[in-house]
Amino acid sequence: MKRIFLIGLLVLSLALPGMALAQDAFKIGVVTSLSGDLATGGNVTKRGYDLWAKDVNARGGIEIQGKKYPVKLVYGDDQSQAAQAASAAERLAVQEKVDCVLGPYASGVTLAAAPVLEKYKIPMITGSAESPLIWRQNPPFKYTFGTIPPVNFTGSGVIKSLKALPDGPKTAVIYGTNDAFSKATAEAFQATAEKEGIKVLKFNIIPVKQDMTPLMSAAKALNPDLIAFGGHDEELINLVKALVQIDFTPKFLLMHYGVTEPAFIEALKKNADGVLGGSVWNVNMDIKGQIGWPTAKAYADVAMAEYKVPSDYTQAGCSAAGLAFEAALKQLAVPPPLDEAARTKLVSILEKIDIQTFYGRVKFAEEGEYYHSNAGLTPFTVQILDGKEMVVAPADKAQAKLLYPLKPWKQR
Repeated sequence: MKRIFLIGLLVLSLALPGMALAQDAFKIGVVTSLSGDLATGGNVTKRGYDLWAKDVNARGGIEIQGKKYPVKLVYGDDQSQAAQAASAAERLAVQEKVDCVLGPYASGVTLAAAPVLEKYKIPMITGSAESPLIWRQNPPFKYTFGTIPPVNFTGSGVIKSLKALPDGPKTAVIYGTNDAFSKATAEAFQATAEKEGIKVLKFNIIPVKQDMTPLMSAAKALNPDLIAFGGHDEELINLVKALVQIDFTPKFLLMHYGVTEPAFIEALKKNADGVLGGSVWNVNMDIKGQIGWPTAKAYADVAMAEYKVPSDYTQAGCSAAGLAFEAALKQLAVPPPLDEAARTKLVSILEKIDIQTFYGRVKFAEEGEYYHSNAGLTPFTVQILDGKEMVVAPADKAQAKLLYPLKPWKQR
């Protein structure tokens, strides 16, 4: 009898490390940039993810088989570097044993984290990354999803809306920094401009942290109607400052992403006015949510009370990513922790998910060049007017009239 008892203990001790022991919360990993060059954007994603977690937990958690389970976010700082993103994803998968992951701010680090999570078969939804490279992998990332459409979809719409103006741009200078998102943005601007008959006088992909003053001086010599730039927060701010310094005001100034981020307006004040960008959401949209916040304004009010800064489409997209997981986990109806079979089934559910949220429709593409990105949203053009982000195109969504040409810097 003693021998049988000891053998039983040995078997149990060997089994414990690999056993899926019951837990009283869904453990959700987050990989994003909490430090480094992309920390401003990374903290925007953090606000979005944290706000969803706080909201769902205030509602008692996610109901599974009659019991509600709260969510616990476990963060991994990618330090704005691809290698660190892969390490953070590995730690969340192996050491933290998370059930799923909310993904990075930037596309480059998303591309580094995704293969690791594919290896461990852990679903990830990024509420921010927009590079088309994420969705064009061969073979595709089966476990990676995104709530924001890729920039080649959103960016092209802005160029088209400008070209349709009575005195739209005829010439352009286009730059982008050399990272996955920014390069794709610039290439989308270039391809659409050429297709629309706008002559591209100069196109260049530049190093990260490039001094903007000589670049804008070169652009001034070409005197384009439109300057379009693909980059991140600080780069966009520095570009405007360089234009002010050399006193060159093009008719149109287009940027993506960063214009919709509150830090852009805060840093530039009156010089932010007139700058154009692309978006898929803003606080004034008439949207009815079926899960979580009932309207865009309701979300924006809660976010403002919590963080004391206005919401942008990236923060909102991150909260919507949480809602997508919430809806899918309810359908899965498996309590935590999730084993590999449950996580694989969760992917199948996400592929079929179709929900209306405060952010708009979330429905992931099941095939094609936008595979697993959100195909439920329609992009639009925004412009900073009197310090506020306003939708200016298309006409059926416009909240204000698109103002052009840009008011000269010295007249502001």
